Amino acid sequence: MDVKLWNDKQEREMYDNFAELFAIIKATEKLEKAYVRDIISPSEYEVECQKLIAHFKTLSSALKYSIPSIEKFHETYKMDCPAAINRLVTSGVPATVEHRAAVAMSSTGSASVVAECVQNFITAMDSLKLNMVAVDQVHPLLSDLSASLNKLSLLGPDFEGKTKMKEWIARLVKMGAADELTEQQARQLHFDLESSYNSFMAALPSAGT
Repeated sequence: MDVKLWNDKQEREMYDNFAELFAIIKATEKLEKAYVRDIISPSEYEVECQKLIAHFKTLSSALKYSIPSIEKFHETYKMDCPAAINRLVTSGVPATVEHRAAVAMSSTGSASVVAECVQNFITAMDSLKLNMVAVDQVHPLLSDLSASLNKLSLLGPDFEGKTKMKEWIARLVKMGAADELTEQQARQLHFDLESSYNSFMAALPSAGT
């Protein structure tokens, strides 16, 4: 006799998402341990960690009604991944970014704003990858990013990220809410976001300065 784990397509999709969430948490735990033990370089760690955080944010948002508490999910399935929960739920940014933010705080008092900027960059880039290209989807993300960048005193008024976001927001305001970016526009926006993010990270004080 076959035992069915789900009754319909929707329930099957839910369990598939549960499995993916489980895998993301486990992968993050392994990555955190590898970073702490110097098995992986800081740059490699940061890239992989950003991907996991972005996927986690997207998936947990989709599962917010079936899994209202990630901590409860972690406890229910006896996952024993405290480092992953800290990184994904509590912190929301890679450890390397936290370290740079701590250095930035000593000179700017703005560690929380640095973390907010990083999260807004990642969210905007990840949303484009998921083909969220309607004006009413893109505009709020760029507005949040622009606002967070403007809070950070260490960035000058001519900082690439500030000027690029201002240009894109002005362009979107002239479009209708239901209008969508073309494939070329979406690629250009993603390129501008990535370039601005790299400039942002380079602008943060390093531990040696």
